[in-house]
Amino acid sequence: MTRTRTAALFAAAAAALLAIAGCTGSGAAGAGAGTDELKAGVFLDVTSWDPANADIGFDGPYLSAVYDPLVALDKDAKPVPALAKSWDWSADRLSLTMHLRDDVTFDDGQKFDSAAAVENLNHLKAGTRSGQAYIDVKSVEAKDPSTVVLHLSERDDALLYFMGLGRSWMASPKAIKAKSLANGPDGSGPYTFDKASSQPQSQYVFKKRAKHWDSATYPFPTVRLFPITDQAASFNAMLSGQLNVQFANAANLPKAQQNGWNVAKKPASWVGVQFADRTGSQVKALGDQRVRQAISYAFDAAGILKAVGNDAGTVTDQLWPSGSQVYDPAGNGKYKTDLAKAKQLLAEAGYPNGFSLKMPMSTIFQAWQPAAEQTFGQLGIKVDWQNMSMPDYQKNAPTFPMFLAVIAMDGNDMATLTDQVTSSQWYNPKPSVDAFPEVKALVQKAEQAQPGPAQTAALKELNTKLVDLAWWNVWYQADNLYFSVKGITVTPITGMMFPTLRFIQRG
Repeated sequence: MTRTRTAALFAAAAAALLAIAGCTGSGAAGAGAGTDELKAGVFLDVTSWDPANADIGFDGPYLSAVYDPLVALDKDAKPVPALAKSWDWSADRLSLTMHLRDDVTFDDGQKFDSAAAVENLNHLKAGTRSGQAYIDVKSVEAKDPSTVVLHLSERDDALLYFMGLGRSWMASPKAIKAKSLANGPDGSGPYTFDKASSQPQSQYVFKKRAKHWDSATYPFPTVRLFPITDQAASFNAMLSGQLNVQFANAANLPKAQQNGWNVAKKPASWVGVQFADRTGSQVKALGDQRVRQAISYAFDAAGILKAVGNDAGTVTDQLWPSGSQVYDPAGNGKYKTDLAKAKQLLAEAGYPNGFSLKMPMSTIFQAWQPAAEQTFGQLGIKVDWQNMSMPDYQKNAPTFPMFLAVIAMDGNDMATLTDQVTSSQWYNPKPSVDAFPEVKALVQKAEQAQPGPAQTAALKELNTKLVDLAWWNVWYQADNLYFSVKGITVTPITGMMFPTLRFIQRG
């Protein structure tokens, strides 16, 4: 399985940089934003109205306004019914049968049924971005007008999660065939797009659809989405009342609290050092577990989170999101900063004076570079930094033995396994699982376990082993923050850089 995280770096790094930025905006709030309509600052402009080409991280608010999904997620990132009222797995988990609603119509008058679902699923499977969710789906068939069956080539326990995350939006089959979705949406969602009142890159307006099947989940009669990349402008818009929800900067937290706003947060990405060469094929030293452990002991993760990340996150050695069933608070802190221990491990591994290597560097990571330089210097590790542009960083970083990383995380435990451990990604082109028999055995144990407690127990065992091996050098898990005025609540979801509209409610 190779499920590629196409936007992992840019989305995660963009969010992490917000935590780094200094306070923006000044002055007291004006009359305050009302709650009669949703006015959200969403950071990035819509990348595509075509669900097959949309960004899974930041496009959620836009697409969730105009499209219904087959599968949605609940507040714990668990798959829940939407256009698919229910589903059943075959005993071998290689066939997924979905039972569909029969009371939904697209904007152009076409009825949603199994034929429409098949057209959409094949379109999504072939999509440049959306195809990652369907890598193990070999075919889709309409069993009857209200039933579709997805046939898998191999078991995929994260499929429903990825569908709910933003990979099962249903569009008009006619629009798909006409290839017209690039020009605008054609869906059945809770809102209709008010194109006349909207301005690309400035404001997108949506009006509530009459008699939508899930109307109660979407309480606002009007939704206005403002893509505001400049966080000073975004925060000032919150202060003036132009916005009542904002993708937030952690540096502005004190002012948000002074204004009495709600603050919501959730782990979104991990920050630290990615070891691309765990086998030592490029730099022999990194193939020694003790060397990777030494690097992990040497970094002052808490200090970096405070100085660079404005304390918006959780110091941890683990990569499964804090709060997940696999994450083990009791096992945290294995690599509590201990420079003496780090130097001892290097000496035991045969590198008392350190070693030399090259690492990539780009503007977006310069905030973390001083801490890295100081720490490596204390260990005698001589780094020759290779400067490059951000696009080149994503392309070239994994060709280096190790690199500074900000990687998006998932809210599903099996998705974390595939995205971070077993599958080839831009940030992990050589998963190297096969080179570590103990890891391979534990991966297979988790993949073969029955979903539920047995699988969670197997993943916990694997998590413990990976931390012990210093599979990565995780410093901390960075939070995404959202500010909202009193009367509006935001429920963040790990895996969504900005939550879909079902997670923004009155209250």
